[in-house]
Amino acid sequence: MAEIKTVSIIGLGALGILFGNHLSKKMPEGNLRIIADRKRIERYEKNGVYCNGERCSFHYVTPEEIVEPADLLIFTVKFNGLEDAIQAVKHHVGPNTIILSALNGISSEEIIGSTYGMDKILFCVAQGMDAVKAGNRLTYDHMGMLCFGEKEPGLFSEKMKRVARFFDKAGFPYEADTNMMKRLWGKFMLNVGVNQTVAVYKSNYGEIQKEGPAREMMIAAMREVMALSEKEGFPLGEEDLRYWLKVVGALSPGGKPSMVQDVEAKRYSEVGLFSGTVIELGKKYGVPVPVNEELYRRIREIESTYAVAD
Repeated sequence: MAEIKTVSIIGLGALGILFGNHLSKKMPEGNLRIIADRKRIERYEKNGVYCNGERCSFHYVTPEEIVEPADLLIFTVKFNGLEDAIQAVKHHVGPNTIILSALNGISSEEIIGSTYGMDKILFCVAQGMDAVKAGNRLTYDHMGMLCFGEKEPGLFSEKMKRVARFFDKAGFPYEADTNMMKRLWGKFMLNVGVNQTVAVYKSNYGEIQKEGPAREMMIAAMREVMALSEKEGFPLGEEDLRYWLKVVGALSPGGKPSMVQDVEAKRYSEVGLFSGTVIELGKKYGVPVPVNEELYRRIREIESTYAVAD
């Protein structure tokens, strides 16, 4: 199989800018393509997109443009934009394209795979970044990394090797994980705890790094995911909880997860992807999830004021 030479990214949120900015400096111009509709491209070109104060140099293509399929396609959209994004990337997917989805939650890979084939998918999580996006400007201290792997445990497949070789060459932080589904569930547990708790407290990472009610709430929400992970066949234990709490501890205290940024901007959040999923799985397995029910209620309550405030 050929080496990865062309990369397409869809979604210029925090992760899209973070990854795109890094790769744009390591790849020949035109080999990295940012997919966006005409209106967005005009806005990006007029106002610029900035990463840590520096204007990004991006090559944009519209969904309609006929291009050579990408060797690597990365989804960095919000979950509510996934269906549109799947349609928008159709010219970028060929027989040998590898697809990574950096979306939160545990369902985006299967959704993308149902259109383009699970054989193209590597399961993936983005972790350890503390990027904050305000308008067209992104700031971060920690770039974090992408972790990827196959659904079946123990595999270090040719697809994984191709991505690893490319990331090595591009100096892009990554981990190739041979127990990827456990990692995916671990990241889901982290998001369910961190994003929602910090959003409800309208605070930052510092709030959950110290002892107190917010941290207790976060850990209780995470434990509910642990109970469900066992039922789903990817059991998370105390060691996993300690690992992810360490990840939380390393984040910049003033940083904020995307859900808080949504609340501050009065945008509807991904709560359905987090406690919404937990509540559904709780019903499916008869597992009580009171903390996530409370988080869901409180975030929906915050969101219910948006229309009035606008």
